[in-house]
Amino acid sequence: MTIPLFKDKSGLIYHSLALAYTLLAYGLGFAGLFSDYWLINVLGTLLLAHGMIISGYMLHECAHNTIFKNNEHNARLGRILMWLNGSCYGTYEDVRYKHFRHHVDNGDLCWFDYQAWFKRHPMILKIVLALEWLYIPAHELVMHGLLVFGSFIIPQRKSQRLHNVAIIIIRGSLYGTLLWFYPRAAILYSVAYMLMLIVLRFMDNLQHDYASTFTLFDKTPLPHKSDREYEQIHTFSNPISLTHKWPNLLVLNFGFHNAHHARPTTPWFRLPALHRELYGENPADVIPFFAQVKCYSRYRVARVMTYEQEGNGAAYMKEASQGLATGINAVSFLTAF
Repeated sequence: MTIPLFKDKSGLIYHSLALAYTLLAYGLGFAGLFSDYWLINVLGTLLLAHGMIISGYMLHECAHNTIFKNNEHNARLGRILMWLNGSCYGTYEDVRYKHFRHHVDNGDLCWFDYQAWFKRHPMILKIVLALEWLYIPAHELVMHGLLVFGSFIIPQRKSQRLHNVAIIIIRGSLYGTLLWFYPRAAILYSVAYMLMLIVLRFMDNLQHDYASTFTLFDKTPLPHKSDREYEQIHTFSNPISLTHKWPNLLVLNFGFHNAHHARPTTPWFRLPALHRELYGENPADVIPFFAQVKCYSRYRVARVMTYEQEGNGAAYMKEASQGLATGINAVSFLTAF
């Protein structure tokens, strides 16, 4: 008797399609950066960015062990996907640890106090605020820049320095070669990377009103650890659409966030059905897409120096649905600090 490779019986189809698309989009998109035709350059950049985005959400699936029955297989795939979305400077275990603290402790746990750091570096803060006003995800670029040198900055990661240096040399050499011989392709690759950061941040922005805590490496549990009622009150769903399925596939249904937190081992392709089962199809129970856009755009500069504050759930939902919630930056599962 053979043991099925995929954890869910439908995973052979859905996970395989998502992984095949990720590799195809990344490969074809990257190839399109070298074309002499600007239209192919644009399409290639968008396709490459989307391949990176799906790799990020498939990494999230790996972290929850929703793809394969064997957890080690999930880990191996996760480590490969980290190379596509640039989170490989840290380790897969770091990504899982931070994300599981988020789920178990019911909070957004970090190590890096970016506000304090920006206050110590006012010139960098001015540049970040100016770039954010121009819709360039400078705050996330700072976070990912710190990720590159994480083992030299975070005391708890000192043991990873050999791994960190190896990744810096490999990726730095590859990008340097690209920049030297094909500068336009290198610039377009950077644009694709920033588009990935924008989409991931957009989806994360309004999904919780937990209070920010800088206790990632502190073993002391947060006050609401394992409190499922608290978790649901302070978690919000932001699907791109409730009436059409295909737009949500652009982010692997990540917007059905209450459903994900209710049953974290549910694979991405079953989240819409789980959302309907648990919450119905009332539009008032999700943050409308255009309200999400308003929040993201309206507070893009203010959000840089705004910590996540614990709300009362219902009031936050009302603010977000009216485009009046500030939201939060720097909680990406790709930056595990």
